[in-house]
Amino acid sequence: MEESPAWEPEAWGPSRGWPAPREARAGPSLSSVLNELPSAATLRHRGPGVLPWGALEEGDEDREKSIQAFAEVTQKELQELPPSRELPWPMQARRAHRQSHARNQVAQDSGSRVAHWALMLRRSKEKMQEGLRTLEPWAWTLKRIGGQFGAGTESYFLLLRFLLLLNVLASVVKACTTLLPSWLGGAPPGSPGPDPSSPCGSYNPRPQGLITFPSQLFNLLSGEGFLEWSPLFYGFYQPRRRLAVAYLCSTFAIGILSLVLILHRSVSGLKQTLLAESGVLTSYSHRVFSAWDFGLCGDVHVRLRQRIILYELQVELEEALVRRQAAVRTLGQHARVWSVRVLLNLLVVALLGAAFYGVYWATESTVELQEWPPVQQMPLLKLGVDYLPSIFISGVNFVLPPVFRFIAPLEGYTRSRQIVLILLRTVFLRLASLLVLLLSLWNQITCGGNAEAEECKTCGYNYKELPCWETRLGQEMYKLLLFDLLTGIAVMLLIQFPRKLLCGLCPGALCRVAGTQEFQVPDEVLGLIYAQTVVWVGSFFCPLLPLLNTAKFLLLFYLKKLALFSICSPASRNFRASMVNFFFPLVLLLGLAISSVPVLYSIFLIPPSKLCGPFRGQSSIWAQIPKSISSLPQITQNFLFFLGTQAFAVPLLLISSILMVYTLALANSYGRLISELKRQIEMEAQNKVFLARRAVALSSANGTL
Repeated sequence: MEESPAWEPEAWGPSRGWPAPREARAGPSLSSVLNELPSAATLRHRGPGVLPWGALEEGDEDREKSIQAFAEVTQKELQELPPSRELPWPMQARRAHRQSHARNQVAQDSGSRVAHWALMLRRSKEKMQEGLRTLEPWAWTLKRIGGQFGAGTESYFLLLRFLLLLNVLASVVKACTTLLPSWLGGAPPGSPGPDPSSPCGSYNPRPQGLITFPSQLFNLLSGEGFLEWSPLFYGFYQPRRRLAVAYLCSTFAIGILSLVLILHRSVSGLKQTLLAESGVLTSYSHRVFSAWDFGLCGDVHVRLRQRIILYELQVELEEALVRRQAAVRTLGQHARVWSVRVLLNLLVVALLGAAFYGVYWATESTVELQEWPPVQQMPLLKLGVDYLPSIFISGVNFVLPPVFRFIAPLEGYTRSRQIVLILLRTVFLRLASLLVLLLSLWNQITCGGNAEAEECKTCGYNYKELPCWETRLGQEMYKLLLFDLLTGIAVMLLIQFPRKLLCGLCPGALCRVAGTQEFQVPDEVLGLIYAQTVVWVGSFFCPLLPLLNTAKFLLLFYLKKLALFSICSPASRNFRASMVNFFFPLVLLLGLAISSVPVLYSIFLIPPSKLCGPFRGQSSIWAQIPKSISSLPQITQNFLFFLGTQAFAVPLLLISSILMVYTLALANSYGRLISELKRQIEMEAQNKVFLARRAVALSSANGTL
């Protein structure tokens, strides 16, 4: 048996000459065939420096120069090769490359300490990232959900985990900036006593006399009584300067932190969306030939991956069918489709208008109903009146989304477009309902914006009905959050589980009437965004609301997981997860922007309560910041005031404009490069088709001879 020849790395270098071309065979030469390629027709677009096919064979001098340049490029590429196990080389070649790389590494380490420490730092960073990935909660559960119910359902739980992280961070910030300084400042403060000299009346949140257990339960649900004067709400905190500054800064810190994390998530989702919508990764060949993971071990992982690929192909086929049907419509069919869409959108606008008017009426009527003697005598009826805005908002959010789901398929859009429309209508319903509630409360606090009204003239707000209006706002957000959780649990226990049992016990016609239950991703996602928007609005007036929302989301994850695996079936129609990975954070950004409006308006324009809170006695909540800055050293004051002058703003604007123009130019150049590469890929495909046809033609000609 012959010994295999040893591998010589030098054979790949420029020391050896390249083999001469073979003698031309009978028939057309290789140069003439290559010159007939489709890419040769585009030679004039490539510039004067590009040689045509076969030009290396025309002159000995040019050929030697081209061979030398090619050998130098090859040698350079060999010096920058990937790891040995990834190279398509024989085993002896890999072993020689690995030994050469090891020798170079030893020489590099001995010559430079900086390179050694850089390598150690990079390896430590990679290990840290791997460790953090192993600490991700519910990783296996999310993979199982994606394999059994599709990537769209998995995206809901991914968003839930992301919002849970946001609330944990917000809870830590609030605890460190409000709770900890308040406790370290001394004993808990008592409730404010009556002050006859105060022009804004008195405020006594603690009930007097014996309190029964039902009253305590109602206080727990409404945020009144013993909870009203507790660290849960704004009015509990004392007017200490450092506490007031920390209290205000924590609100801005939570907003900025949420904005940064949501933008980071949106950018990663945008990349997936652009790739999915561009058609590069949505072809069936990509799903068939590139989607499988050959590193999977175990039947469970294999089946999960098979289901994920099946759902992706199902989405592609469904959307391709809808687009094909839309492409062959006649003018009359287009007119009919658009007429139906206009009528359905008018119906949606009418339903939304009725819902908003109902929320406004419920909020305005709450104060009047609370003054009725029957309501004051019956605690249960009083609790119902207190929850009237929350009940109405939850009822509207429960009734109208199914109507939107019924309307969306009638408009003739693709599944992904239907999801977007349902999300837009539902988010407009939920967030606009919250805005209507806040507008009604603003009307009560500021006397409709009339500072000269009798109730608001003395203190700048309606001190007779709302002696501590910040706590009242916090109570409303607390009730919305609590009622949303109770509604979700009630729907699951009283509707979904009985419906599942009914279908299990009566599998006949009654089960067909009830229908199979599917996990409605748009409604569930908008429920999360609505709850998070409520927390962003209420975190200033109810500092512990992020902590309560953390517990709520943690409970909600396990409840939804239980309902998903025990009640729901896989969706009959799926949608592309890359779209929702970008659209969900975008809607979340919209919720953050909407929530910032009432908070900033309260901070800058509405006078704080004179009888409660850390900002009592100030003309506005923001007025505490300039007073705190005035107590700093003069150098620090000059620097902070310089940040607000034109001398700082104008250069910053110019630098930002230059960076923006540079980024746009760079993006345009990358876009042109990508377009050119795509055209080259298409041309290569045409070349392969041309060569295949020539090969078939030549083989046929040889066969006839």
